[in-house]
Amino acid sequence: MNPSLNIAALTQRTGVPSDTIRKWEQRYGVLHPERTSGGQRRYSELDVARVEWLKERLHEGYRIGEAAALLGAGDQVARTVDELRNGIVAATIASDVDALGHLVDQALALSTLDESFVDVLTPALAEVGECWASGSVSVAQEHLASATVRAALLKLLSDQRADVHGTAVLACAPGERHEIGLLMLAVMLRSEGWQVAYLGADTPVADAVALADGLDATALCFSAASQEGAQALDRELATTPPRESLMVVVGGRGTTTTDVRDTVAQLGKLAA
Repeated sequence: MNPSLNIAALTQRTGVPSDTIRKWEQRYGVLHPERTSGGQRRYSELDVARVEWLKERLHEGYRIGEAAALLGAGDQVARTVDELRNGIVAATIASDVDALGHLVDQALALSTLDESFVDVLTPALAEVGECWASGSVSVAQEHLASATVRAALLKLLSDQRADVHGTAVLACAPGERHEIGLLMLAVMLRSEGWQVAYLGADTPVADAVALADGLDATALCFSAASQEGAQALDRELATTPPRESLMVVVGGRGTTTTDVRDTVAQLGKLAA
């Protein structure tokens, strides 16, 4: 992107006063104009997009420091769910850790959880998995994408909210280590007012049931990625039957319940 705009042109394009642009540039480092031989600043189309993106965040109620931190210093600006999804995949392929982190944070901050999970993060991770299968992404890069999403979800899960529906215990079935879908469920339940006890990967059934009983939980949710895992889970639940008042939900790719929204709706009926 050839920097060809002076600050007056940037102001005209974005509607942001030149003094404000200079302050954003100097205080938050969100723009990096080139200088002419005479020392004048010249801005690119990327700078236009960055200023417009920041302006949109301010209209949404963000402080400029928060918006600048969320934007980061990448060489692209994602303004739609498609651009966010494609950007996450591209950052993974490029092993661009900073861009990947900012794009995941933007997806979670700028969209509803439902839109973030269904339209951005889940399909982005699926595409990364396809890239790994085709050999265009390494195991390390695939793990980088998963770990970045996992860290962002855990951060959201730590957000303290009022407990209005009771406690839900969430665990991956024994031997199951794919937990992104379960984490998404945990975050959505937390946002709906559930107290969430998140146990994570490869959890013994008897231990999960015992903890749910000890917490007097309302619901116990298991995730199983394979049909074999789901069947083994059913057998263990049959030999370690939970109390009748505990609702047990089994979801994941190995079951008929693959959408976290279905589970949230199911538990919503229980809490109503």
